[in-house]
This record gives sequence, structure tokens and C-alpha cells, in this order.
Amino acid sequence: MSKNINPLAGEVRKRIGHLREYMTRDGVQAVIIPSTDPHGSEYVPDHWKLREWISGFNGSAGTAVITLHEAALWTDSRYFLQAEEQLADTDIVLMKERMPDTPSLTDWLGGVLKKEESVGIDPTVNSHDQAEAWANELMEKFGIGLTHIPTSWWDELWPSRPQLPLKEAEVQPLALAGESCTDKLARIRRAIGEKTLIVSALDDIAWTLNLRGSDVHCNPVVVSDLIITPNEAHFFALPEKISSPVGENLRSHGVIFHPYQEFYNEVAKFDTYPLLLPTNSNCEISTRCQRLIAEGRCSFAPSPIPAMKAIKNEAEIKGFRQAMVRDGVAMVRFLIWLEEKMERGEEVTELSADHELTRQRSYQALFRDISFDTIAAYGAHGAIVHYEPTLESDIALQPKGLLLLDSGAQYMDGTTDITRTIPLGPLTEDERRDYTLVLKGNIALSRAHFPHGTCGTQLDVLARQFMWAEGINYLHGTGHGVGSYLNVHEGPHQIRMNHMPALLLPGMTVTNEPGIYRAGSHGVRIENMMLVTPDKETDFGTYYRFEILTLCPIDTRPIVHEMMTPDELHWLNAYHQRVFDTLAPHLDDKETEWLKEKTKEIKQ
Repeated sequence: MSKNINPLAGEVRKRIGHLREYMTRDGVQAVIIPSTDPHGSEYVPDHWKLREWISGFNGSAGTAVITLHEAALWTDSRYFLQAEEQLADTDIVLMKERMPDTPSLTDWLGGVLKKEESVGIDPTVNSHDQAEAWANELMEKFGIGLTHIPTSWWDELWPSRPQLPLKEAEVQPLALAGESCTDKLARIRRAIGEKTLIVSALDDIAWTLNLRGSDVHCNPVVVSDLIITPNEAHFFALPEKISSPVGENLRSHGVIFHPYQEFYNEVAKFDTYPLLLPTNSNCEISTRCQRLIAEGRCSFAPSPIPAMKAIKNEAEIKGFRQAMVRDGVAMVRFLIWLEEKMERGEEVTELSADHELTRQRSYQALFRDISFDTIAAYGAHGAIVHYEPTLESDIALQPKGLLLLDSGAQYMDGTTDITRTIPLGPLTEDERRDYTLVLKGNIALSRAHFPHGTCGTQLDVLARQFMWAEGINYLHGTGHGVGSYLNVHEGPHQIRMNHMPALLLPGMTVTNEPGIYRAGSHGVRIENMMLVTPDKETDFGTYYRFEILTLCPIDTRPIVHEMMTPDELHWLNAYHQRVFDTLAPHLDDKETEWLKEKTKEIKQ
């Protein structure tokens, strides 16, 4: 897309104009529109893509703020270049998060609004904690109030708003889940004691009930809510989604079904035991529970479920390993296809590469979907961290430069996430040097041994150290958890620069994905998924290490050999030998020969 042409700009200005009419009518001087839904989701059903609808920016993270005369949108470094293009000519100002000259959302509002003016939020799509923080900052610093706007605004403003998804839910087989719904509920009850827990996070509900669905693009979850009391479990979902077998399965585990629309009216009625609201519960829930909060019978605390879900059991770990083999086979066949196409001079575009990789994965057993929209970014597009090719932006690959390919799949026994940066022909010295720096960082983190009590922030520098020595950095995280046939982004643990206190513990999956991005030129990222495993016991405590789950060759052609140490080459050679030994039995003779060449030993 040309930076000077934004086909949605006029429509976005029109939508903002209509929103301002509602704001004026109801006496609201600004509205905050986040990216999420009533369940605090990172990726949301089309029905709740309000921020994308109002702004035209379709990245997964961002917050729009519309006042009566101005508009701004905050997003992180993954989306700076994309947001610049998609916000062009909309009159929405891009606010680059974590940049020194970027004001916070509340400081910006304090500068454009007057004392005693009002900022509106939809209580169903804003968390209680975030809204409370905004309210305190706005009032204490600027004398500006925070108020709730009617959720009905959006249905009226957005006539073609998509309906809630209606596809039926499915039961995740016990052989793949590894633990029954009954046992998970018992563990949760032990963790919360004599309390009632409200669960709205969709992946937490899917994990607890061993249910999967297709309500969110690439995330196999079911739009629903769950209330867990010391004696009962109450599940709220659209009746059309619950088939007789699924309903019977839920009943067999003591789960009582309710229509999704009844949740808000019912939530405050579960007052026999003290209520525990997770810290990210939406404002509508806390508003409905005001009486219980006032009486001291409702508290806010982190849910115990994310920490439980993050540690995979033996069945889930086995599933991940099996899924990685099939995903590796699909990747090898795609890379052969790409190489042959380029050698014959046949046209391959970013989109056709994306489609071929998805096709290869679809042939694999237990494949259900991709795990996120593929990032197939050639040349300068690689510098856009979360670039996704469209019909408007799609370009042909040339026999030179780098293709950054970040992709993944949802298999019933595991979720995958892999990035490979592929040379398509001659490379510049900068491209080769950047590639080698990224590889060195990936290897350093992969080789880590660390004691119990370590969090991801303490390991993050391992992936960045070689770049930092050259004055280079990347602003996204180095690693995130991955669900077991669930969301590709999963917490609470992460590997990133800003402090994330969750410990890295055996059974956790986490990605390793350092990168370098040069605007207008190229991008490099190399990503493997890893499993935290026990390492050794010493006089100084318990130590852990990483098992590399991903099985796919890392292209050795761009490597600047003089920059690599013997230990790094030894690690890479050992990894490639394992890739070959594991994948070769699943490939034909031609594919095996190709893989043998791509994984051959590198000499110093």
C-alpha cells in the first residue's frame, strides 16, 4: 500500500464523526476504545473489533482515544510502521508506546480536555483495574472524570456489526488434555479455598472444561463465562454452541449450563461464598458486584488458572513433541517448494508463499487451523514486525534479499510458532551480519542453564547481548508462552526486557525469537519454541534448561562464519543433527536428501 493512499481514511473519518454526535448528545468529551473484548482477550471475535472499526488499524494491540476535536491511537513497536500506513489521512495521531516523547494516554487526555470534563468507556470491554487506574490518574492530576457509556452505542453506530459466532464447541479428548475437567476443578477449588471464582478469560475456560472451539480467528476457544463455587461450576455460553454430546460431557463433570446472555444478571447472585474476581475482570462485572464489594465480600486477585495452565502435563508435552514433528515436515516441504520455484524463475509472492505453507500444514494429521496470521515479509516488509501480506501490499519475491516467515499451526495435540528468515539470493553485508547477530542471540538463550527462581526478564539479555554490543536492539519481547492447542500467546511467564515476575518452571513452553529490523531495508528473526526442563541439582540449588521443541533447519547460508564461536557452531550442528534424525523417517528420498544438505555439519 502506498503511504499516500489509505482507502479506508474517508470511512474512518465518517465513523468518528458519527461517534462524536453520540458523545455530544450524552455529554462525553472523550471515549477510550481498547482492542479487547469482555473476556480480556488479545485476539477477539469480529463482533468486538471496535478499535479496528473506528480507526482502520487492524494490529492486535492498540488503544484509540477519540475526543470531540482530536483523535490518537497508542500501539507498541511491533506495529509502528503498519499503524503509520493504516492511520494515514484519518486524522488519528499515532502514539508510539515506550518512546521517550510519547505521552501516556491519561497525560494526553489531560492536555486536550478541560477540568470537570468526562471520559467515557464501555464497561464490558475495559478491565476493572485499568479503568480504576485511568480514573485515579485523570481525577488526581487533571480533575477529569471517567464514566461508563452505553454498550448499545456500538450496535447503533455499526449497522453491519458481525454477530457473535455460533459454531459448536468440541470436547478436547482426555488423552490429549491429560487431566479431566473434574480434576482441574478440584485443583482450582483447592487454590481458592472457600471462595467463588469468576472466570472470563476464554483460554482459561477452555483449559478448565477441556473444551475447544473456533470463536476467535486462530484461537480455539469458546465465547463463554464460568463461575466456580466450592460445590458447583456454572458455564455460560450461547445455547446454539452446545451440542447434546458436549452438554452431556459437561454434566458428567458437574458443570451446569446457562445461556451466555444471563451471565451479568446472575453473577452477583452467587453470594453464598466470598467472591474472587480476577484482576482483569471487566468493569461491567465489578459494577454488578458493587453490593458485594461494599460489604467486603468480593475481592480482586489473580486467578490461579493461568499458572496451572502454563505448566504442561505429560500428555500435553508428548502432544507438543508430536505436533512439532508434523510441523517440521510441513516446513521442510514448503522450503523445498519455495527453493524450486525460485530456481525455476516462477513467480512467488508473499501471499502465495503464505498459502502454500498453510496447504502443507493442512495435510498433516490433527491439523485444525493456523495459530496466527502468517507473517510472510519480503525485503523491506520484514522491518514491519507484524506485517501480514494483503492483496494491496502483496509483492513478488526476487532472487535476492531475505524473506522473513513467521507462522504456526493449531494441531489438536499442540500449538506451533516458528520463524525462519530465508535468503532468496545474494545478500548485503548488513543482511548477513544482522542474521548472524540474531542467530547468536537465539543460540545463547537456547543454551541457558538457570536456577530455580529465575524469571524471563533475567534471561532476556542473553538474546540481546551481541546486538547491544553493536548498538542494536529490538523493542518486542524475546519470548512468550504457548498454549496446548490453545492461544499462541499465553502467560503469565514471558522473556522480555521489562520486568515480568512469573518464574520459568519445568513444563512451561516459551518462544525464543530475537530480531533486527531496519526500516526500508530488511528484517531478521529466528524463532524456536522451547520447553523448560529439569537440568541438575547442585550444592547451589535446582537448575533448569531448555529443550528445543521446534524441528526445522536454520538456514546457514547467510551466516558470517568469522562471527561464530566453536561452541555456537557445535550447538547448531547438534540441533541440525537432531532435526535430520527426527524428520528424515517421515520424508521421501528426495526430501531426505534436501534435508541432509541443509543440516550438514558446519566447520569453523
